[in-house]
Amino acid sequence: MSTPTETVAARHRAAGGRRPLGVVPTALLLIGALYCVFPVIWVLIAATKSPGELFSTSTLSFGTGFLDNVTDLFAYRDGVFWLWAGNTLLYAGGGALLSTAVSAISGYTLAKYRFPGRGLIFNLLIGGILVPAVVLAIPQYLLFSKIGLADTYWAVLLPQILHPYSIYLARIYATAAVPDSLLEAGRIDGAGEWRLMSRVAMPLMVPGMVTIFLFQFVAIWNNFLLPFIMLGDDGKFPLTVGLFTLLASGANQPALYNLILTGAFLSLLPLIALFLTMQRYWRTDLSSGAVK
Repeated sequence: MSTPTETVAARHRAAGGRRPLGVVPTALLLIGALYCVFPVIWVLIAATKSPGELFSTSTLSFGTGFLDNVTDLFAYRDGVFWLWAGNTLLYAGGGALLSTAVSAISGYTLAKYRFPGRGLIFNLLIGGILVPAVVLAIPQYLLFSKIGLADTYWAVLLPQILHPYSIYLARIYATAAVPDSLLEAGRIDGAGEWRLMSRVAMPLMVPGMVTIFLFQFVAIWNNFLLPFIMLGDDGKFPLTVGLFTLLASGANQPALYNLILTGAFLSLLPLIALFLTMQRYWRTDLSSGAVK
C-alpha cells in the first residue's frame, strides 16, 4: 500500500508526463499573436524613420525621424490631422454610444417581453447579420442623397446606430443575465417597466453593453467605405478616409508616406487605450451588482 506522499509524487509524475502536450497549443497561440501584432510593430518601426531612411534601411530597424514625422503631420495643411481625428472620435464615440443604447433596449425587449411578431423581428435581425455592409453602402447613399443628408455628419452616424449583430448579442446576454424571477419580484414590489429596465436589467447587462460598445467603436473607427461614399468634403473625413487621400497623393509626393505611417500609428493608440481602460468592466459574474 502506497503512502500519501508516494501517491502525490505519482500524480506529479503523471502530470509532468502530460505537460509537454501543452507546448503545441501554446506555440500556436504565440504564432497567432505574432501574426496579429506584427503589422502594428511594423507600422511603429516605419513611423520612426525619416523620408531618407524609409526606403533605404532594413524593414525592422528603427529610424531617427519619429518626432519630425509627428511635427510634420500635425502641421500638414494647418493641422487637418486633428480635424480628422475629431471627426473620427465623433463618429466612433457617438455612433457606438447610440448603437449600444438602441441595442441594449431592443435586446432586452426581445428577450423579456412576449408580443406578436417577436419571432419574425428576431429572424429578420438574424438575416440582417448575414448581409454584408458593403452591399448596403450604395443604397444608403441614394437614400441619404434623396433626403438631403449626403455629405453630412448624419450620413455617417445614422447607419451605424442600428446594428443587427449588436441587438442579437444584447438579446442573448439579457436572456442569460437578467433572471425573470428578479423582474417578477420587482413588479410585485410595484416597480414599473421602465424602472425595471433602467434600475434592474441595465446594471446586469453592463458587461454585455461594454462589449457591444467596444465592437461598435472599433468597427466605426476603422470604417472606410461608408464615409468614403457618403462624404465629399474633406473637412468631414475620418482618419481612414483622410489618410487614404494622403496615400493617393503620395505617388507625387513621396514624403507623405512618412506622414501616412505616422498617422496610422497614432490612430491605433486610442483603440489600445480604450481596451486597456474598459477591460475592467468585463465581468464573468452575470449577477454581480444585481441587488444592491
